Amino acid sequence: MTQEAMMTVDEPTRLTSDDLYLFNEGSLVNLYEKLGAHPGRVNGQDGTFFAVWAPDAERVSVIGSFNDWKQETHHLFPRGHSGIWEGFAPGVGVGTLYKYHIRSRFNGYRVDKTDPLSFFNEIPPQTASIVWDLAYQWNDADWMRQRRNRNALTAPMAIYEMHVGSWRRVAAEGHRSLSYREMALPLAEYVTQMGFTHVEFLPLMDHPFFGSWGYQTTGYFAPSGNYGTPQDLMYLIDILHQHGIGVILDWVPSHFPTDEHGLGYFDGTHLYEHAHPKQGFHPDWNTFVFNYGRNEVRSFLISSALFWLDKYHIDGLRVDAVASMLYLDYSRKEGEWITNQYGGRENLDAISFLRRFNEEVYTRYPDVQTAAEESTSWPAVSRPGYVGGLGFGLKWDMGWMHDTLKYMQTD
Repeated sequence: MTQEAMMTVDEPTRLTSDDLYLFNEGSLVNLYEKLGAHPGRVNGQDGTFFAVWAPDAERVSVIGSFNDWKQETHHLFPRGHSGIWEGFAPGVGVGTLYKYHIRSRFNGYRVDKTDPLSFFNEIPPQTASIVWDLAYQWNDADWMRQRRNRNALTAPMAIYEMHVGSWRRVAAEGHRSLSYREMALPLAEYVTQMGFTHVEFLPLMDHPFFGSWGYQTTGYFAPSGNYGTPQDLMYLIDILHQHGIGVILDWVPSHFPTDEHGLGYFDGTHLYEHAHPKQGFHPDWNTFVFNYGRNEVRSFLISSALFWLDKYHIDGLRVDAVASMLYLDYSRKEGEWITNQYGGRENLDAISFLRRFNEEVYTRYPDVQTAAEESTSWPAVSRPGYVGGLGFGLKWDMGWMHDTLKYMQTD
């Protein structure tokens, strides 16, 4: 397949002019339907649309198993001044490995990147994305119809917080983790027997180090392949719903790892992260901090949140490390942070983002809940944005959790 086999700018596209406008405005919150890899058909040929945001790229091409990872055969084309590059590759279908090869306009920087909007990735340490579809036949209609009552603030809620990789390992097979499908029925039966109403999974989004709890997210739209495919995770959630158990996901918009294949320095510039190191680098975790003031970054993150509610029928999102987002001086010494425009330590862009995130979630999914892991005395975390709050439905009680663990350790 040659460069000419890719679509030309005159051929069909998945992106309308309104999509491009809303994306640059920060209001396109279904980004997962537009960017990334989407199997499709052009001029009678099956293939895959590819689209990625890289405004400071000089050239973007798709490399993968279909072209022997060659950098100069499958170029994408810029869509106006949106910063988005798009193309159609005939003959490329589900299961194909791919990455984006990006050549920056600055300093001769070149890099191969995992797709930020991929639905499925290789198991680390491999870093390629996989063309995938999310077709699944759900059987949880009864739960979806009545979950408003089960998620209501007046309803009893007992949450079983768990790490998928650590739950009931298979001792006879080297203590390996269970797959999403293997744990579905045993987990549903266990949490029912124990009287829990919800399961909260520590981050299931793709992350580079299997031995971690998953808080270093590299794939904001891809579940970890360590335990199976996207459909396998859907099956797990489906079974829990059929047993009357709600599912909450830990979601991490507060920071992301610096691995070269990830979001950092994506097109040779600080695209997703804040450019200034006193704002864009987290000293505690050696990670990048999102630039919440950038419209396209807000589109990306809010789209990620809505994606899990939409495609995976998730019933709630626990937002990790909210305190680190709210304070410009979080874990920073004097002289290591920059004040806001009024001279204060509040991160105004992050506050605005969190309010918008909660507004979008509750507008589209009024029967779910968002919970903030916020460890300080920040006021009105779970009050609506229109009265000055952050708009969360719940606040994660850190003190209760720590006190309980301490008690359990007592002889």
